[in-house]
Parts: sequence; structure tokens; C-alpha cells
Amino acid sequence: MLPPIANRFVAGETPAETVEHVRRLNDRDVKALVNLLGEHYDDREPAAADAAAYHTLIDDIADADLEAAVSIKPSQLGLDLGETVFREFLDELVDHAADRDVFVWIDMEDHTTTDVTLEAYEELARAHEGGVGVCVQANLKRTRADVERLADVPGKVRFVKGAYDEPASIAYKDKAEVNREYKDLLAYAFEHFEGGIAVGSHDPEMIDHAIACHDEHGTPFEIQMLMGVREDAQYDLADEYEVWQYVPYGNRWKSYFYRRVMERKENLWFAVRAILGR
Repeated sequence: MLPPIANRFVAGETPAETVEHVRRLNDRDVKALVNLLGEHYDDREPAAADAAAYHTLIDDIADADLEAAVSIKPSQLGLDLGETVFREFLDELVDHAADRDVFVWIDMEDHTTTDVTLEAYEELARAHEGGVGVCVQANLKRTRADVERLADVPGKVRFVKGAYDEPASIAYKDKAEVNREYKDLLAYAFEHFEGGIAVGSHDPEMIDHAIACHDEHGTPFEIQMLMGVREDAQYDLADEYEVWQYVPYGNRWKSYFYRRVMERKENLWFAVRAILGR
């Protein structure tokens, strides 16, 4: 039994609970990005166990005919043990997901993982002619060049502002500057991408900007939001646009909350505002 604060943001501790949550979302025309909680392993065994759990989850999604994808953190698949371990587990998962017609998102972690994550995404997306997505963070100064590089890759790109407290030498620290960069990146993507744009934001201003860019260029896009945050808005938006909810599950919810708060203190207030419905 999850405590109330965790129950709002985590679908459950078991795959069965998560599948039921996804069914309820699908009934309301919202799709799901399912993430098994876990990250930063310094041993191969837990990384292998989570990889195996994702294989089972992919089968569960396919067998139940759910509108769902999986979303995986590189450090969960052993990136801290080396790129070779990470690519071994990721390549097997993407191959399996392609066989079952399930989309795979590769989450982005802190700036030290950016290069290896983007390289894995680009290689796998081209090999499978899509079927894979990656996240980019607007607060990193390098992201504009990365987005230009990814414009012709046949996958999907999720645009977020960035939740990690990165050094000022490589990241924008001012909120207004990050917002401005986020808007500029979206404008570029809607003009130069053929599709595959995911707007990962709860900010109404950013969502409205994306809709305006879509109206101008006609580029297909989707909106992605976290479970437990502005869910009424998710359902309202789903009446007209493609909406996906990021759905974490698993028994590591305590470390999930702890890491989010330790990464950036603003995340604590973000959670509090979500609980208060603000």
C-alpha cells in the first residue's frame, strides 16, 4: 500500500496495478509512458533484473493491446557500469519492443550522460526506422546544436526544460532564459522536423506555444505530462490533442522522491504545488 503522496505520483508497486492504471487512462483517451522505478546501479545484477522486467512489461503492453510505451533511464540499464553494459541491455530491449510494436523512450539524465544517450538513440532509431525516442533538455546550452543534429532522425524527441541542477558553465540558470530557450527549440522543431515532437511540459504557456507552432506548420506532435500533475488538464487536452502520461511504478518509490528532491530543491515545491492542485 503506497502512502497518499506516493499514490498520487506512482501507479503501484506491481505491473498488474500499472496495467490497470493504463487501462483507465486509455478509457479517457490518454496514453501512457510506463517507467519502472530504478536508476544508478553499480552492479550488473539489478540492471539485468530491471531489463528483464522491461521485457515482461513490453509483452504485457502488447498482449493487453494498450496504448502505452516504455520509458527507460540509461543508468537503470547499467550505464554507470560502462557504455558496453548499457548498450547490451538497451539494444536487446529495443529489438524486443520492435518485434512487439511497442515504442521505447530513452530518458535523459544529467549532462555527463548526454553524448552516450544521444548516440544510442540515433543509432537505434535509424536501425529500426523509428520506434525509439529520446529526451533533450532546454536548460543545457548544447541542446540547440543537438536538436539540429537530430532533425532528420526517424524517431521522436521529447523537449523538457530540465530537472537537473547543472553547472552554470554549461547550463542556463535563469528561469526566464530557460523558458525562452524552450520556446525557441520548439519553434525550430516544428519548422524543421517532419514529426516526432513531444512537448514534455506542464507549463500552460509552453503548451500554448506548441499548439501555435503546430497551427502554423502543421507538424504532428504530442503532449507529455507526469502522473499526478495537472491531470484534469491532461484529460481536457486529450479531447483535441495526443496526450501521454508518464507513469512510474515499482517498489523504489522512496528513492524516486528522494533523488528528485536532491537533484533540485525546486522539485519539492513542484510536488507540493501538484498536490495542492496549483
